[in-house]
Amino acid sequence: MVILGPGGAGKSTFAATLAEMTRLPSVELDSLFWDPDRRPTPPEKWAAIQEDLASKLMWILDGDLGPYDVLEPRLRAADTIVILDFSPWRSGWRALRRSRERLDFWRWVWTWRRAYRPLLMASIANCASGAEVHMPHTPRDLDRLAKRLTGAANSSG
Repeated sequence: MVILGPGGAGKSTFAATLAEMTRLPSVELDSLFWDPDRRPTPPEKWAAIQEDLASKLMWILDGDLGPYDVLEPRLRAADTIVILDFSPWRSGWRALRRSRERLDFWRWVWTWRRAYRPLLMASIANCASGAEVHMPHTPRDLDRLAKRLTGAANSSG
């Protein structure tokens, strides 16, 4: 499973909830992508890291690294994709409460729906056309989705 969305949307929280309920391993991609000086991993190396992560049988990968991301390796391996499509105000407020961020982060949060969501959808169409795609727009939608996904995972064994 791949979880995408703007900064502050709650990707890591949702992934942790699903991991706890399903016992699937979860990886927060931000922790692997940024070096201690907040520099991004070079694209070729980032693709290789994701190939390795996605080679496992079952997993939850949460992270959307905006303009720095290389999505294809994890999208090609995903059977389920969740895109947290919350308002920029909700995501911005959550991000503001969480930590200080760089200017490029704020630009990404505020332009995610207009600039990055269409790119995500095109990448999904090209690389993961067989995946089940969910796009909750509110926390209530996300709660319902968590129940559906964990119910399906728990009933399948």
